Amino acid sequence: MATLNEQLETLIKEYSPCDVSDALIKLQKTPEGSTARAGYLADLVPFSPVTGRNETTPKIAAPATTFKFIPKSSSPPPLATENPEKHGFQPGKHWVDHVGSYAASDPSGAGSIVVIEQPEGQYCAVTGGIMATRMKALGIKATVVGGRVRDLRELQATGLPIWAQATSTVGTNAEAKAGARDVPISIGGVTVSPGDIIFCDPLEGVVAIPRELLGQVLELMPKLIAMDDQAKEAVAQGMSVTDAFKKFRS
Repeated sequence: MATLNEQLETLIKEYSPCDVSDALIKLQKTPEGSTARAGYLADLVPFSPVTGRNETTPKIAAPATTFKFIPKSSSPPPLATENPEKHGFQPGKHWVDHVGSYAASDPSGAGSIVVIEQPEGQYCAVTGGIMATRMKALGIKATVVGGRVRDLRELQATGLPIWAQATSTVGTNAEAKAGARDVPISIGGVTVSPGDIIFCDPLEGVVAIPRELLGQVLELMPKLIAMDDQAKEAVAQGMSVTDAFKKFRS
């Protein structure tokens, strides 16, 4: 059986987030009345090392270490207060100093990507130049922010791949604070749990793969891609899309 690092190498070399979402549509059960998100972390764009979708920076995949931010006036979630050593923040230690904890405890040695949930409707940034510098020093492979970042020149100077939904000039303390770490979080309706695989493609976008589904996703994608290749070839030869889908996708 392939190791996690071998699986991640295959994912990066051979597939795109679109391939992953096609597989997750087949594999994940969508609750009745809800919309399938298929792992897609919506509306994220690269802000470091360059700004905007591009084909010049590499794809990255690694397990998630998660951080849940909360409104400044709110109390931390029970998980953080009941088990501060695992899900909270030690006194006198900044939240960013905990970012390497998950990777250090993960026997795969695959490193980690920091994934941050910020409350909706906030206008402050939850990651800036100092945080990015510390993450880089701790060996984080990338950062994905379901919210805002700032200090773009400083972010880009670190070389750390950083994705976010938007930017700000305002520091975190204006509205937000770190509430818990290594807990399930939500970005765009997609739940990301610690250890889930985050796959960042600077051109196509970011997807989250539940860790337990990674093997099935890698097994299914070649079959789906082969079907699509047949359909594209048939369409190129004059077949209608409807007929091609019926013949090769049904």
